Amino acid sequence: MERLKGKHILLGVTGGIAAYKSAELVRQLRQADTEVRVVLTRAAAQFVTPLTFQALSGYPVPTDLFDPGAESAMGHIELARWADAILIAPATAHTIARLTHGLADDLLATICLASSAPLALAPAMNQQMWFNQATRANIHQLKERGVHLFGPAEGDQACGENGPGRMLEPEQLLQQLVALFTPPFLAGVQVMVTAGPTLEDIDPVRYLGNRSSGKMGYAVAAAAQQAGAEVVLISGVSSQPRPERVKCINVRSAVEMHETVMQRVHQCDIFIAAAAVADYRPQQQSKQKIKKDYSHLKLELVRNPDILADVCALADGPFCVGFAAETERVVEHAQAKRVAKGADMIAANRVGLPGSGFEGDENALEIFWPGGGTTLPLNSKPEIARQLVELIGQHYKQTGK
Repeated sequence: MERLKGKHILLGVTGGIAAYKSAELVRQLRQADTEVRVVLTRAAAQFVTPLTFQALSGYPVPTDLFDPGAESAMGHIELARWADAILIAPATAHTIARLTHGLADDLLATICLASSAPLALAPAMNQQMWFNQATRANIHQLKERGVHLFGPAEGDQACGENGPGRMLEPEQLLQQLVALFTPPFLAGVQVMVTAGPTLEDIDPVRYLGNRSSGKMGYAVAAAAQQAGAEVVLISGVSSQPRPERVKCINVRSAVEMHETVMQRVHQCDIFIAAAAVADYRPQQQSKQKIKKDYSHLKLELVRNPDILADVCALADGPFCVGFAAETERVVEHAQAKRVAKGADMIAANRVGLPGSGFEGDENALEIFWPGGGTTLPLNSKPEIARQLVELIGQHYKQTGK
């Protein structure tokens, strides 16, 4: 979080139930050594009180454009100039519509119009409101103007429905803010990332798979995009939301992923193989469901193509980064894998530990390259991804590929 240190963050809170999360966001921003000023809309004050945010931020919390005390010194202009970035979290459908049309009928909207700082929105609304054509059109216009969109996430909603429209969690919003202040060191670079598991069908009902969630690979794709790269994400079956401004191609099996990668890899400068690709697949797939008629069932398995090795073997191929998920002797196995595949760099992690690796929200990596290596200690997957992409960028430029 070093890039947030000393930054001035203006947090706008609007009238949605997700406003309760914004208090935790202020606390985390303060822990990251930022200065935070909070502006509440009148509707937001029905969910959370100005006093709460004043106690957390250390600053008075204005709510009214026509506050004589604040506006005697042109308070909205002062705040607009003070901010290094403006984040509205939650950003309701109503707020998004008002910003789209340039209204300046309350303090928060006026600050947004008067500021040249980057503006980011963390949408929070019912899924039907999110899918409404008016909201989609508004979002499209705001993106074209350079407004950043943080989320939304998918999941259970306060109204009882399930779908996109949940506000991102405070830690995720913090990571997205970091990206606003990250230099675009991969600008103009084409990056391909593989992510998630591959599923190898046995019959129309069953398959061989693994416990990869895709969280790490998706975080890497997002971090590369935030660093300025043009990113193609080739994903196995995963429930992760597609990163913003990343082209995503969905596949199912290892063979499909191999074909998709090899068709497009000549267009990329950096290849990051974060997917958990199955080593084997059934030699034959039954066209009908296999009945439970036997006490024992034998499956003949054949080797899947080695995607990383095949990309590394290309003449004039991209800078190649592999992943190694290990349960023991992580360093030894990872270094051997890097040499065997011919990769420029490998990122290894120990899986099977509670809370990290597969399915978890945190990870720790051992990174190796010819003649060196480093450790990325346990942290959230978005933060680990950001650090890894920085390392990749440094070594990619050194190789001159």
